Amino acid sequence: MKSPLFWKVTTLLGCILLLLVPLIMVGNLISERESYRDEVENTLRQSTSGPQQLVGPLIAIPVTEVYYKQEDAKKVEYKKRYMHFILPETLLVNGKQHVQTRSIGIYDGQIWNSDLNIKAQFTTEKLAELEGETMTLGKPFIVVGVGDARGIGAVSISKINGETLNIEPGAGVYGALSGIHIPLTDKALESKTLSLEMSLNLAGTGSFAVVPVGRNSEMTLTSNWPHPGFMGNYLPVKHEISASGFQANWKSSWFANNLAGWFNDNEVPEWNAIPAFSVTVATPADQYQLTDRAIKYAILLIALTFMAFFVFETLTGLRLHPMQYLLVGLALVLFYLVLLALSEHVGFTPAWIIASLVGALMNGVYLQAVLKSWKRSGLFVLALLGLDVVMWFLLRSEDSALLLGSAVLALALFAVMYLTRHFDWYSLSQPKRTEPPASPDKDAMRIWK
Repeated sequence: MKSPLFWKVTTLLGCILLLLVPLIMVGNLISERESYRDEVENTLRQSTSGPQQLVGPLIAIPVTEVYYKQEDAKKVEYKKRYMHFILPETLLVNGKQHVQTRSIGIYDGQIWNSDLNIKAQFTTEKLAELEGETMTLGKPFIVVGVGDARGIGAVSISKINGETLNIEPGAGVYGALSGIHIPLTDKALESKTLSLEMSLNLAGTGSFAVVPVGRNSEMTLTSNWPHPGFMGNYLPVKHEISASGFQANWKSSWFANNLAGWFNDNEVPEWNAIPAFSVTVATPADQYQLTDRAIKYAILLIALTFMAFFVFETLTGLRLHPMQYLLVGLALVLFYLVLLALSEHVGFTPAWIIASLVGALMNGVYLQAVLKSWKRSGLFVLALLGLDVVMWFLLRSEDSALLLGSAVLALALFAVMYLTRHFDWYSLSQPKRTEPPASPDKDAMRIWK
């Protein structure tokens, strides 16, 4: 407990723990600013329309089924009403998506608009299977459901079996499904096959999904957004992504998805839970995510800096006060605050460069007075800038972040081991001995000889 080395290391560990307080405060500030950005996205969603999921086209037939139960020796009649759905044999969806960035203050959000061309082919022979003495069929109609009806723009359909049909608002089915429906006439149902071709303009925010209701379904989507997020239950069979946008193609069939099982006559489908082709207008790692990721390496940066100072003290004999360690550590914490503030205005990479230079200037001027040399101060500043460069690559290369971080730690440890390989650590662990005062020369005290 009397060892100076023990108290030195304990004090430095205490300084690092103390610096956790401002680091946590900066982390909370990042979360707060990120929540403001999320509020902007919610505002855009409320002002326009939310994520969209296209369900259909489907042929819906209202069915009233009569059945009887024996109750108290009486035959009681009951009626059950439900929707019977005929799914298309083939479904082809071709879409062109245009993404726009909207700004509210310093925060951005994306709104997309898609022009969709939809082709579906049905077999009407299944209508005859529903006819019976206990069943009464209503007028069939085609259903096209969407996630948010506010995003529906222009809608047009070609003639069906030579007849022009009307488009009506509302999905017209049970459950929480928005959209449109197209009433079918007897003439339209005369043919054994019914082919539908329609165009639909649909706007939204976030994700766009298409439920592959066809026995064989295919979707092709072209967009000007270069950061797609392929999600959902099916990945595209092929896709191309470039700086100008992306193009993706999905395919599926009932053999793979068993989608016909979702449309049971006895239950209302869970429209939002049906598996779908899906893509999200994803925001690439923004300044808040990158700054939050960077602050996780703050303790590593501070520990390496303190280690460098400690080795410098050990080799030169120049003593640094814990307060000087603490001030340099606070300058390193300030780097992340400056980074966050600047990144909201100039972008993450320019903000990183400016914050690194500001931190280097502050530490360079201060360390020149502490270390009594511009040369020593310049070496430490270059080392700090080098660590900033390494950290930047750590953030940009997620796949090799562990490898790069391990290499930095290994090099730092090797440097400490190499520089102190001849140092006697016992000389630091033992308190300095005070020399006893020299005994006076007896002859010098004589006033005579």
